[in-house]
Amino acid sequence: MAQLLGAQRDDTRLLAVIVHSAFYVLLAASLMRWLIRHSETRSTPLIVVLSVVIAVLYALSELRQSGRLVWFALLVLIWSVLVVLAPSFAWCAVPLVYTGLRILSERVAVILVVALTALVVVSQVRIAGWLDPNLVLAPPAVAAVTTALFVGMRRQAERQAALIDDLMRTRRELAATERREGTLAERQRLAMEIHDTLAQGLSSQRMLLQAADLVWDSDPPLAHTHLRSAAAIAERDLAEARRFVHDLAPADLAAGGSLPAALAALAERATTETLTVRCHIEGTPGPLPQRVEATLLRIAQGALANVREHAAATTATITLTSLDDQIVLDVADDGRGFDPDTQADSARHRGYGLPAIRARVRQLGGTCTIESATGDGTVLSAAIPRGPGTPTTITDTDADR
Repeated sequence: MAQLLGAQRDDTRLLAVIVHSAFYVLLAASLMRWLIRHSETRSTPLIVVLSVVIAVLYALSELRQSGRLVWFALLVLIWSVLVVLAPSFAWCAVPLVYTGLRILSERVAVILVVALTALVVVSQVRIAGWLDPNLVLAPPAVAAVTTALFVGMRRQAERQAALIDDLMRTRRELAATERREGTLAERQRLAMEIHDTLAQGLSSQRMLLQAADLVWDSDPPLAHTHLRSAAAIAERDLAEARRFVHDLAPADLAAGGSLPAALAALAERATTETLTVRCHIEGTPGPLPQRVEATLLRIAQGALANVREHAAATTATITLTSLDDQIVLDVADDGRGFDPDTQADSARHRGYGLPAIRARVRQLGGTCTIESATGDGTVLSAAIPRGPGTPTTITDTDADR
């Protein structure tokens, strides 16, 4: 846009230089013609003085807008006097017409063109001495063509300027919309990150501290075990929080670990006295984008948090399957299960876990399915398309934690 506006300004300046130069050339030619043919007449000094005055006055064409109308009116008046005294100065009408069309309103400029053209016709007929049809018809035709071209160009320039203004306004609005959408997306991402890290850690600590409080007097060793587990979770969450502040990457992955290793470490940490978590890796995932690995790890964390808090399960299994076209993460448990349809209706009142998992999968163009029934456990499956060229080597590894 800026380049286009700059080009328009350059073209306008070039045209102005050409027109101004033409005015001085025509003025000089008209004065020389008069001096060559009529130098001995009594009006010669006045014509020379008026020529110098109009040349100096024309040089003030860059006056401020507030004084330009007075300046142009004085310029036309002096030129009219010159044409009456010396009809050959009528040739200077062409630059004056351009100036009038440029600074006056369209209607006033057309009236001025008609008046100047009439004066030119009269002056040329005076020189010819008879009613020459060429002198009568040619100036109006030239003036009409010049006016039509200039008015058409000005209207086109105005439409183009309006279009540029609309485009620039649309660009500003689009940029503002993108900023708002980016802010909302970042807020959603931060909410999911906080839920999958700090919120889950605090929830686990609360459960362990409540369990320690219940057995504090009856079974002190068990209470101490719960306290040590809560402290370990707090230490791990502190590391997650520091990593979260720096680049929002999961600590297990940021430390240089692979996704299978991170899932195995997650299964090991999630295993308790009442819940056994196993991790199965089917196939070799190969190199994956960091965002995909982080998303799959967060999904596993969120699913296990739901198992701990709601399923009352004794066994949970994390399965990462590498296929040719997608990576599939399954988290299954043998807990109490639930009705997915009823859960979908009440999810907004319960928490952020399942909606966050679905949102994460959608952001990567994947699909999320939940299979469950009351008393039959739950299987959460997240399938994410893999990037082109990612190798797949089918092997089976088992890591029971």
